[in-house]
Amino acid sequence: MKFQSRPNERWLDARRSELLPSGYFHLVFTLPHDLNPLIHCNPKVLLDDLSGSVNETLQTFAADPKWRLNGQLGIVGVLHTWSQTLIDHFHLHCLVPAGAWSFDRLRWNPSRKSYLFRAKSLAKQFRKTYLDCLWERYDNGELRFHGQIASLANREAFTSLVNLLRKKQWIVYAKAPFAGPEQVLDYLGRYTHRVAISNHRLLSMNDGKVTFTYKDRSGNNRTRRMTLAADEFIRRFLLHVLPPRFLKIRYFVFLFHRDKRRNIALIREQMDAQVVTTEPAVEDARQIMLRLTGIDIHCCPNCGKGQMQAMFKIPRCSPMRDPP
Repeated sequence: MKFQSRPNERWLDARRSELLPSGYFHLVFTLPHDLNPLIHCNPKVLLDDLSGSVNETLQTFAADPKWRLNGQLGIVGVLHTWSQTLIDHFHLHCLVPAGAWSFDRLRWNPSRKSYLFRAKSLAKQFRKTYLDCLWERYDNGELRFHGQIASLANREAFTSLVNLLRKKQWIVYAKAPFAGPEQVLDYLGRYTHRVAISNHRLLSMNDGKVTFTYKDRSGNNRTRRMTLAADEFIRRFLLHVLPPRFLKIRYFVFLFHRDKRRNIALIREQMDAQVVTTEPAVEDARQIMLRLTGIDIHCCPNCGKGQMQAMFKIPRCSPMRDPP
């Protein structure tokens, strides 16, 4: 059981009152693997640019009269950096309400129900926007080049990399739209606070080797096993530790933290939604563990019947709280 489960549940409770009574779209924007070494040398700026480029791409489409939205999108972006086998795979999951808020903020313009924008068109604009940011970083001297990518400090070599990336087909995947807010919450609960590998996928650690399961995306998502030397497993896992204070989950435009409560209230009113919001129930650690795992942490682990009782509370200043 991972220790992030309780913070995840609290975060989810805080999100329940922010959902709009509409459908939601789920889009995934992926960076080409040719960028992986450069990103590892410059994780903060280049992953910031991933979020910024995705937002700029989606807002550009929402403002284009061709798509008949004529407004701004609210976006929740969730960064993932891994594949099933723990190798580098930088991609941003986006949750987008099915519509746009008009620029004058006086009406809600609903989108098509089946899709938001064409994925191939999004991919082309995403590629252009991100590579423009990349060139700007290079020209401003904001990128570092170490180890195997030291040669990219040379402008000719960097230009060759960018030209290669311009020729590639970038991937934007549009998943089936969510049916409603309930499905969005289910997604948020499963994916927003994940780490690179879940406990249930770890099978064994013997003789300095770690065995775990993964889904083979190229083989009909069959579950397979992989065994790695312990140091290689640790190396792959640590690749996905984000820079200090880096924001993995980001909110854009009318869902930005500062104004979103007021914005959401206005949008609901414009959607003529009769939404009854209630304060989320506050659960203690026992209730959360029982709901998530079926384990009652107050039950005696030996007899399985008796209820453990708190004898006294350890003060915060007590040396008993310090690790050994």
